[in-house]
Amino acid sequence: MGTSDVLVVGGGVMGCGIALRLRQAGARVTVLERSIPGAEASSAAAGILAPQWESEGPGPFFELCLRSRALYGQFATELRELSGVDIAYRPCGLLRVAFDEADHHHVESTVGWQHGMGLRAVLLDGKGARELEPRLSPEAVGAAHFPDDHQVDNRLLVRALTMAAARVGATFRSGYVRGIVHEQGRAVGVDLDGEVLRADAVVLAAGSWSSLVQGSGVAAQAVRPARGQMVQLQTRLPLLERIVTSAKGYLVPRADGRVIAGSTMEHVGYDKQVTAAGLARILDMALQLCPELGSAPVMETWAGFRPWTQDALPYIGAGPVPGLFLATGHFRNGILLTPITAKLVAQAVLGEKPSVDLTPFRYDRGAMARG
Repeated sequence: MGTSDVLVVGGGVMGCGIALRLRQAGARVTVLERSIPGAEASSAAAGILAPQWESEGPGPFFELCLRSRALYGQFATELRELSGVDIAYRPCGLLRVAFDEADHHHVESTVGWQHGMGLRAVLLDGKGARELEPRLSPEAVGAAHFPDDHQVDNRLLVRALTMAAARVGATFRSGYVRGIVHEQGRAVGVDLDGEVLRADAVVLAAGSWSSLVQGSGVAAQAVRPARGQMVQLQTRLPLLERIVTSAKGYLVPRADGRVIAGSTMEHVGYDKQVTAAGLARILDMALQLCPELGSAPVMETWAGFRPWTQDALPYIGAGPVPGLFLATGHFRNGILLTPITAKLVAQAVLGEKPSVDLTPFRYDRGAMARG
């Protein structure tokens, strides 16, 4: 595509990652963000890179997540070299804890099918789990250990991606995108606060707001906000080495003693309030996993919106009209899927053959399945 113009709607990790890859390929790129780049879901996440923990089973989405996780080590190095920001990529592993026999059987099943795929996963009894994490609750009856599930500091990732994209020449503009501009059946730009910006391609990476962009072809309920409330605790020394999760939520220990605890999943529209009930559920989960956190001060609480889709799959690749491309609906896996989505969408925009079959992630997959 050479030096053709591309407009990227959305300045979170998806938008900035796509802008970085397109600019590196020689395209002129402008990122359009209505506030500070990365101020929404990208900054409100926990930075978990855990396809093995998150997955319900094998399939194209699981494979996509594994591919993206495999990119993260080099991705972190590249971003540090481009931006000077270390995103705190930690190959720490993850412990999925069970507190009753039924949940332990579920964990055992997960370990079984992942072993069948040649992935590293270890089933532990309660004693074995506490040998790995001594501060784990004595009530834990067992766990699955996923040593290849990792973490990053997502706020540092946002900063690094924004700086990297800017450093290679992407430009940023703030404003309200009123809609995608169409001419003769193709996307030719966007309306930014009444000003028409023209481009050869438009990438929609607006997260939970994607359905609100007029002319995007994304149905009103196709991508919806799912509120996730979060709590940050502080310990003098880290109590946990690994990410620790249960059926109720997760604890993400940072190297400096912070612990990110989350999260709720609520369909409440665009209401970003932190609620007493939400915090109570998160703190109850945290103390069940690690009782010693009871004395840890609460340093921060927040809520963010995850872009939810009905089938829990993202929209990646060509959109409903020529010149329009989609990168949205990543729900709980936005941070994890940033490297692979940036690569695939850049390939699509540049007219290259995507390195992954994007058919399962098409905007019209529902209609294709019904047909």
